[in-house]
Formats: sequence, C-alpha cells, structure tokens
Amino acid sequence: MPLTFIGQKKGMMQVFDKDGKIVVCTVILAEPNTVLQIKRKETHGYNGIQLGGVPMTKSQLGRASKPMKGQFAKAGVDGCLVIHESRLDEVDQYQIGQKLDASIFEGVQFVDVEGISKGKGFQGVIKLFNMAGGPAAHGSGFHRHMGSTGMRSTPGRCFPNGKRASRMGGDRKTVQNLRVVAVKGNLLLVEGAVPGAPSGIVYIRKAKKKG
Repeated sequence: MPLTFIGQKKGMMQVFDKDGKIVVCTVILAEPNTVLQIKRKETHGYNGIQLGGVPMTKSQLGRASKPMKGQFAKAGVDGCLVIHESRLDEVDQYQIGQKLDASIFEGVQFVDVEGISKGKGFQGVIKLFNMAGGPAAHGSGFHRHMGSTGMRSTPGRCFPNGKRASRMGGDRKTVQNLRVVAVKGNLLLVEGAVPGAPSGIVYIRKAKKKG
C-alpha cells in the first residue's frame, strides 16, 4: 500500500511544458512530515507509520493534550496539526523522528489527491444535480423546480434516495491519476484541480491505478 503524505493546497497557476504548451496546475505545499509512530505486525497486527504534518502554532500547541505533547516530544517535533496513518507492507526503513519531504515524489508520474471539497451550503437541484428546470418564459411559473416526484395510487408515495435539494460540498473527495508536473523544494505541482479551498489539508499518495 502506498505512503500517504500530508500537504496543503495553496492555489493554482499556469506553467509551460517542454513543448511550450500551457499546463494548469495546483500548487501543494508539501512541508516535511515527521514519523511519529511505527506500527508493526508483531505488536499491532499490521504494518504502518503515523505521520505528522503542518506545524502547530504556539497557541495551538498550548491547547494540545498531554499525551499528544509527549508523542511530539518523543519524535522531536514542536507539534503537528494533522496526524495521518498509512498502512504499509514494510516499515523497517522508517524511524521515529525521521523527516520525509516532497522528494519522495521524485520519479513518480501520477498521484491520487484526497481532500475536503468546498462547502456550498444548501442548494437546489439546478445547481446540485445540473437539472434543466422549466421554460424561461415569464408566464410559465416553472423555472428552477425539479418537477413532479410522486406517483399515482400505486405506490402512492415518493421513493426514498431520490434527487432532492440538499447540502452541497464539504465531502471527502479523491481525485485520481493527477500528473506530477514538477517537484520544487517543498512545492508539488500537479496537473488539474484538487478538492478543497486554499490552505486546505490534502493527502497525497502514489496513484493506485497508474502508479
């Protein structure tokens, strides 16, 4: 199973490839992640490592619990805002306190990026499901509705799980097979869009289908 790296979406930009064509990219700040804990099959029943990313501010660290502060102290870090665990086949090459940076994506062609999509609040079916709505004429009285959803005497009700106006966004989404355009220091440039707002937390891993 691939290692999951913690990063932050910073925005989008355009770059030119070697053929002079514009490539629209998402810029991900991939600051070094610290190995906080190592899980071994003999002890925990599976192999995996726990990574900490996104440094805490002093005020955030002050609100952290004593067990968390002890774990940070053991790993030699001031504090991590995000902790994520990855299950791996082998963990012998990792050590507690080890720093992993964006260089682990050198030579990787495609990645999968997971994040929380932007919340859009309560939306109607036109925006939420791209329904067509009614005619735009002034007298129609049917513009942005979804139309009839009920039935006649049999079964005489609306079936559940149909498309209705509801909350939109704020869901965990994964975009697969994004091409890695460049790795520059702590910045990772991937072609295409990534879920979430600027400064949102994202999880990057080697592509499952195009690895």
